[in-house]
Amino acid sequence: MMDLDEIAAVGGQQEQREHYKGALEAAVASGDAAACKRFVDHVLSDAVPLALSRTLLMAFAQSLQQLAPDVQQAVATYALEKVQPRAVSYEEQVSAIREQLSALYEAQEEWSKAAHALAGIDLDSGMRLLDAEYKLGKNIKIAMLYLEDEDAVSAEQYIKKASSLLSACKNEELELQYKTCYARILDSKRRFLEAATRYYELSQVGKRKIGDHEISEEDLEQALQSSIKCAVLAAAGPQRSRMLATLYKDERCAKLAVYPFLEKVYLERILQGGEVESFAQGLQQHQLATLPDGSTVLERSVTEHNLEAASKLYNNIYVAELGALLGVSADKAEKIASAMVGENRLQAIIDQVDGLITFKAAPEPLVQWDRNVAALCQAVNGIVDEAAAKGIRLA
Repeated sequence: MMDLDEIAAVGGQQEQREHYKGALEAAVASGDAAACKRFVDHVLSDAVPLALSRTLLMAFAQSLQQLAPDVQQAVATYALEKVQPRAVSYEEQVSAIREQLSALYEAQEEWSKAAHALAGIDLDSGMRLLDAEYKLGKNIKIAMLYLEDEDAVSAEQYIKKASSLLSACKNEELELQYKTCYARILDSKRRFLEAATRYYELSQVGKRKIGDHEISEEDLEQALQSSIKCAVLAAAGPQRSRMLATLYKDERCAKLAVYPFLEKVYLERILQGGEVESFAQGLQQHQLATLPDGSTVLERSVTEHNLEAASKLYNNIYVAELGALLGVSADKAEKIASAMVGENRLQAIIDQVDGLITFKAAPEPLVQWDRNVAALCQAVNGIVDEAAAKGIRLA
């Protein structure tokens, strides 16, 4: 077989192409990393015309999967380093190599490396035209890979890029992947109330097949359970109460093992230690993360919930007694209550001199409705009076 320099001296480009392809097949069949690297060096040299070089490098990228994983990784990495100074001339070939390298890392469960390999593809290049669907798919894939390594910050960066492409793409399967990925990012970043809403929307998907993706009852049930877990972990307050009400009234939830816990949370009953420990067994690592004050995400959520439940049982309570009820120190109980009052999540007055918390009942729904109607009527009257003062007659 002719060596690479001899092939370069052959007159016709078509003949050269055939010889080069034979050399590539031989290098790949040998499984020798050094032989593959020599082929890359030669193809990228001045001895090979650019048009032919692009064709051969693409053939090389498509042959990578035939190599052993360790050889494939070494050769692909080497090729990317060598082509980097001239990457603008080889964008399509670089993309193909990076996709192969990413697939290899993904198979080895090296998620961040797989994401980094894909992220190196220039999706905003002006040198080649990429459709919105391709760019959307790649951004979602990168975000999902980062999520596998619990890197929600990097994942969010790419899912935001994907969000700007959604309107230009009508692919339902990619849209479903986007929604799933975004819900998981909100969950990982502990934006539990938003995550609960997103998961609940996913649990209501009507179609059982979107593109090539089959949606099973188990998938919908998992999304519903994730919504319940996030709703429980969300900060106590009116918005959380509305989300809990939606879940509690959903007939599907009654069939889930977590339903008794959901019921106690929704009915604002005080949660006991054993119940909390049982619920914690179904949580993910980031949902059990330790906060700066030393408590976990779940402990904070349960403490706030129990404080809100206590406000329904007592008109007032001493801070020391509240601490004993919540299983925390008096100072911490006061600090939590103060934060909830400040954020308008708890209706109460704290008397720090006497160490007493007095709970104020939230207005009844009908009373609040009456107040809203009265306020609206007053606003209308104000408009009418102002119009009359300016000589405008309203029919």
